[in-house]
Amino acid sequence: MSTTSTGIRVAEVGDIEDGEALQVPAGTTDHGDTIAVFHDGDTYYALDDTCSHGQASLSEGWIENGEVECPLHSARFCLKSGEPQCMPATVAVRTHRVEVRDGGVWLYPGQGAGA
Repeated sequence: MSTTSTGIRVAEVGDIEDGEALQVPAGTTDHGDTIAVFHDGDTYYALDDTCSHGQASLSEGWIENGEVECPLHSARFCLKSGEPQCMPATVAVRTHRVEVRDGGVWLYPGQGAGA
C-alpha cells in the first residue's frame, strides 16, 4: 500500500499547538513541496508550504479564523480550500487531506482536502 492511500502519521493530537503549524518535508511525503499541517481551533488542515506569490513558508505565517497569512507579503490563504483571500496572491495553494484517528494526525499527500 502506498502512503497516499494509508496516510502518514505526522504528529500526535496535541503536538501541534492551536495557531501553529508543522512542516512535513517533501522527502517524507514524496510530494514536490514541503507540506504544512496547520492546527486552527478544533481542526487540522494541510497545504503546500510554499506561498504561491512569494516563495515564502506558509508554516511560518500567522494562523487565525481559518486563514494563514504569508510572512513575506501578507497574502492570506483559506486553510480549507487553499484559495487566496487577498492580494498580492492570486493563485491557490494545493490542499491535502488530514484525518485525526487513533490519537494521531494523519496526512494524505496528494489527496485534496475534500477527498
